[in-house]
Amino acid sequence: MEEEQGTITKQDSFAALRYKDFRAYLGMRFFFTFAYQMQAVVIGFYIYQITHDAFKLGLVGLCEAIPAIGIALYGGYVADKSEKRRMLFMIFSAVLLASLTIFTVTLHSLNRYIHTGWIEPIIYVMIFVNGIARAFYGPATFAVYAQSIPKELYPNGSTWSSSIFQIATILGPAAGGLVYGIYGITPTFSIIVALMLIALILVYFLKPYPPIYTPKESIWESLRAGINFVFKTKMMVAAMSLDLFSVFFGGAVALLPVFANDILHVGSEGLGIMRATSSLGAVLTMLAMTRFSPMNRPWRNLIIAVTGFGLSIVCFGLSRSFYLSLVFLFTEGAFDSISVIIRSTIMQLLTPDDMRGRVSAVNSMFIGSSNEIGAFESGTAAKLLGTVPAVIFGGCMTLLVVSLTFLKTRSLIPAKLADIGTPNKKG
Repeated sequence: MEEEQGTITKQDSFAALRYKDFRAYLGMRFFFTFAYQMQAVVIGFYIYQITHDAFKLGLVGLCEAIPAIGIALYGGYVADKSEKRRMLFMIFSAVLLASLTIFTVTLHSLNRYIHTGWIEPIIYVMIFVNGIARAFYGPATFAVYAQSIPKELYPNGSTWSSSIFQIATILGPAAGGLVYGIYGITPTFSIIVALMLIALILVYFLKPYPPIYTPKESIWESLRAGINFVFKTKMMVAAMSLDLFSVFFGGAVALLPVFANDILHVGSEGLGIMRATSSLGAVLTMLAMTRFSPMNRPWRNLIIAVTGFGLSIVCFGLSRSFYLSLVFLFTEGAFDSISVIIRSTIMQLLTPDDMRGRVSAVNSMFIGSSNEIGAFESGTAAKLLGTVPAVIFGGCMTLLVVSLTFLKTRSLIPAKLADIGTPNKKG
């Protein structure tokens, strides 16, 4: 892999962006995430408007999480032995088809002469299809990222990749909430479908990524090798476990439609702003981390970040002011972004090239669906305890998890990046 321009150094904040394939990867990820996040906020508010049931918001997350977790390992196995560009084309086509289906059924809901009781189940089915696609999407993009830049640029690339993701999650929810609130669901889904199509087209700008791994053993032995690798790597499994349980209990985002509609009374426009504010905190922090890396003491900084995340969730649950709530959502996003950068860099540095799909699949089982499982937990807790107590309970449980993790992993606190594994330089 050759540099396209200039001399790349460790101090170069734009080092990863100097690689054409990495830029294509970022563009694809941006438009897909924009559309996906826009769709998520619209579906959440639409489901709550037609049901007025917080538990149904949890079901939305569960419908996506079940397939995403259930076939994640198989998705990783397929990613390791498949050409990645073709695989991404098939994944994006499936998600685009699901979005078109939701778009079609919501069009029928505008006709007051048509019974709409069947619309909700169809939306759940299409969310289930998205969950299947996600089981393959994570391992495929994990491998594409790893092969698009040199290993010594993984920390810088991870910052840019996560920043692009967070920018999309700022614009997506904000656009979804505003367009839905002003123009309704039909124009909103028209935009979503158009953005999905752009992401699908951008897949062709990637070069082909042939498989590095040719399995000689059975699929079960291959999957077992990936699982064993993860669970024998102490820092990797500790990072995944910490993120899993903290996000599981701190999944307040799933209840934002309830806060927007019933507690803060700001409507769908306010919901879009609330979703975007969390991502704004994340992206500004990530841009700062292109200059000030959190990897000098990664495990110490990870513990601090998750603690800040839990405290932000508790304070958000206690707030009754819209603007104060935005402050706590901002800090929640900022602390979460630090956790994402540290964990993703650890994952990339410790994973062998021929295991990237399977390790990413194990990671997605721990983390990739923790938001959806956390959404189900939040919806269930809100049904049993009430919305505000559920959020406060979740934040307190996050603080308990990080405290227990600190006690179990104190030996990792002094570790530096070099202790994790210095990337091999290509010269």
